[in-house]
Amino acid sequence: MNYVDLKNWNRIQHFNHFKSLKDPFFALTVPVDVTVAYKKAKTEKVSFFAVYLHACLKALNAIENFRYRIHDDKVAIYDVIHASATIAREDHTFGFSFIEYATNFKTFYSNFKNEKERIATSNALFPPKNADNCMYCSALPWVSFTSQKEPNAGIVNDSIPKFAFGKMVKEGNRLKMPVGITVNHALVDGYHVGLFFEEFQSQLDKNN
Repeated sequence: MNYVDLKNWNRIQHFNHFKSLKDPFFALTVPVDVTVAYKKAKTEKVSFFAVYLHACLKALNAIENFRYRIHDDKVAIYDVIHASATIAREDHTFGFSFIEYATNFKTFYSNFKNEKERIATSNALFPPKNADNCMYCSALPWVSFTSQKEPNAGIVNDSIPKFAFGKMVKEGNRLKMPVGITVNHALVDGYHVGLFFEEFQSQLDKNN
C-alpha cells in the first residue's frame, strides 16, 4: 500500500471540497450486457454471480481511483481490491463475505465457494476477516431496477465503493443486467465511473 502525494495531486481541490460534505457520495445505475458471461457460466456450470463479480473486480483493480481509500487526511492506494458480497442462506437471511480476489478465475471461484460454504453453515452476519481494501456488493436477482440507494452508516471518510446487481432482462437476443454503483466523489469522478463500465463490459464479453 502506498499513499497519494496530495501536494502534487491534480484532484486535491476536488478531494478537499467533497471530503468536507456531509454526503459526498453519488450514485447511478447502468445496464450492462451479460449475454456472453451468462452463457459462459452455464457452459462451464459455475455461478453466474461469481463470473460477473470476478469481471467487476478485474475492472475495479484496473482503475487506480477505485483502489483509493481515505485514511484520516491521507489517501491510501491499495495494490488489490477484494469483494465483500452479501451471500444468501436457505432461510432467506444472508451473511457478509470477504472474497479474496485473484486474477485467475479458478482460484477466485475457489475463494468464493469457501466463503459461500462458511456462510451457509453459520448464522454470523460478519466475516472473520474484514478490511477497507474491498468493495461492497449485493445481488438482487428478483427485480430489475433503474435506480437504487445504499444504506448509509454515517461513517466519516467512508470511501468503499458499493454495488448492487439486479435481475437480468432480455432485450432482443441480448441479456441486460442493471448495475448500481455508489462512490465517494472525493476520490472518484464520473470520468472514472465511465472507465469502469467500459472495462467491466470488456471483461464480461471475454469468453476465456
